[in-house]
Amino acid sequence: MLTEERVIAFKEEMQEAFEHGFHGHIREDGENQWQVLPDKDFYQSLRAEGAEAYEAIDADGQRVGGAIIAINDGKKSGELAFLYVKVGVQSRGIGQAIWRAIESMHSEVEVWETCTPYFDRRNIHFYINCCGFHAIEFFNAYHRDPNMPEQFDPSDGLFVFEKRMK
Repeated sequence: MLTEERVIAFKEEMQEAFEHGFHGHIREDGENQWQVLPDKDFYQSLRAEGAEAYEAIDADGQRVGGAIIAINDGKKSGELAFLYVKVGVQSRGIGQAIWRAIESMHSEVEVWETCTPYFDRRNIHFYINCCGFHAIEFFNAYHRDPNMPEQFDPSDGLFVFEKRMK
């Protein structure tokens, strides 16, 4: 169980990593219209039924990343709500190690689902080419996600990924 102090640090590092990924995607008017990973979304995922949070700790005891997942449907399906690698230590296999550890700890899960914005090519590469997910849906202005937070502009687009384990 994470202490409140560790949860706040975990959230802030995750927000920084997500903001870093967003940095290259700014609106035409130069303004970011919404906060990347709002506190509300972080805490909602952390407190969801079946939610589990994992910290990735290096050999020196420093957190280098983490993830929030939720196991559903009698442990047959899982959602990868968030996975991040701390800014400054990306491209070292940490994200793949986090994902492999989650798969190993939850071998009972038959189908995993996650999503990422269309503009985050690094995430799209990671989920498809490194983790074995497949894009199954693309939410956008023409095909809206009824569960999407109100601050999300549907013209931004969001890929939904799925990985079938068995």
